[in-house]
Amino acid sequence: MSGSNYYYYGDNVNMYGGQGNQGIVKNQGAGSGQQDPALVAALAELHRLIVELRAQVPTPSAQLLDESLPALSPDAAVPAQERHRALMAIAGIAATVGAVGQPVAEAVRAVIGMISG
Repeated sequence: MSGSNYYYYGDNVNMYGGQGNQGIVKNQGAGSGQQDPALVAALAELHRLIVELRAQVPTPSAQLLDESLPALSPDAAVPAQERHRALMAIAGIAATVGAVGQPVAEAVRAVIGMISG
């Protein structure tokens, strides 16, 4: 890995001493089941842009976009790694189609920035 950008998706567990430690407290998202409104809005905008892009790409790329969309639903219980994989697939398609894909690529970068901290 080069550069100084490191993205980690998943649980972070720190244990300092103690005995009989068990379980894990999950603290993901904006708090106790509530969605971050900015992330929800960014995902909705990305979804809208993907629908527009879909009409301008070859069929195999459109199918990959379709397969990636469920992982972008803010209400879906999607593992972080699966969401990241979907975002990277979408960004790859957006990059290959040039200027037409630029808004999608920028929206993907914004979403990744929000979910990575």
